Amino acid sequence: MNTLRVMTPRSWFSPSKINNAWVASIILFGLIAAFTPEQFLPSITFVFDAVIGILPFLMFAVAFAAYAGGSGADNLIAKVFSGHILLMVPLAALFGAFSPFCSCGVIPLIAALLSIGVPLAPVMAFWLASPIMDPTMFVITAGELGTSFALAKTAAAIGMGLLGGFGTLALSSMPLLANPLREGIGNGGCGGTRVREYKTVNWTFWNDKERRFKFVTEARKSGLFLLKWLVLAYLLESLMLANVPPNWIAQAAGDGSVLSIFIASLVGVPAYLNGFAAVPLVAGLIENGMAQGAGMAFLVAGGVTSLPAAIAVFALARLPIFALYITFSLAGAMAVGLLYQYWAAL
Repeated sequence: MNTLRVMTPRSWFSPSKINNAWVASIILFGLIAAFTPEQFLPSITFVFDAVIGILPFLMFAVAFAAYAGGSGADNLIAKVFSGHILLMVPLAALFGAFSPFCSCGVIPLIAALLSIGVPLAPVMAFWLASPIMDPTMFVITAGELGTSFALAKTAAAIGMGLLGGFGTLALSSMPLLANPLREGIGNGGCGGTRVREYKTVNWTFWNDKERRFKFVTEARKSGLFLLKWLVLAYLLESLMLANVPPNWIAQAAGDGSVLSIFIASLVGVPAYLNGFAAVPLVAGLIENGMAQGAGMAFLVAGGVTSLPAAIAVFALARLPIFALYITFSLAGAMAVGLLYQYWAAL
């Protein structure tokens, strides 16, 4: 019988992992203060505002994942995601497209699903679809860019999930995709071959000392893990935004060609702030000459693989999984951008 190995704070937060992220941020802040002191306060303000802005979503996601672990409901979630794979992938993509998680907020859930042995294919489908669209985002997108753009972006979310899910399924026999989480994170997860042994669900787990401890441990470790990498990522993003004029982006992605959509996809990764800020930004870029398809590619690529999310995923997942996540994100964003550009030109 497989034994359940409980993840401890030390397993996720070894001193080297904690120090590397925090030390890198401190060194970078020091370099900014020494060589570009005028950027020091704006960068601090940007990081603080970004962390505060994402905090409600992260708290919800972290609390959800910790509650699932503490109550034992994670086993039920695993079983739901571990049905017939050909059905689970489209369902995960559909569920992800309407879930309220951003690219950073979804990471604790992804880590929890993988750590309890949910197959990688439906997890990838949910992972890619979730940050692109949700009901609130649909209303904002429709108001800024039109209903047709919002509907196309919703279809793009589902399409991205299907691409990633079935693409991962096609590659699932590769040894490189086994054990998607980095060593010491989770209990093996696998590429999708094992769900942990069943444990009785206790919805009022706070009456059980052991489960209560697990809830606190899970919440603390995932929260600290994300915080340290997001601070570093937002700091890097503040420097990028301070040195890349928005007009340059509009000009580089203005003609709707394959190259311009490719550029928009690449630029979307570091330039994407968050879904609510990115939509009016893209509306302004389109008014300044950015092609419609390039705007769609920018929103899709940035939504899935924003710089903070990409750095957090790199710290969480093994390199082949990270590369697959980036590949599906950029390839899918380019495909969506080209299709929408063609449709908009009709």
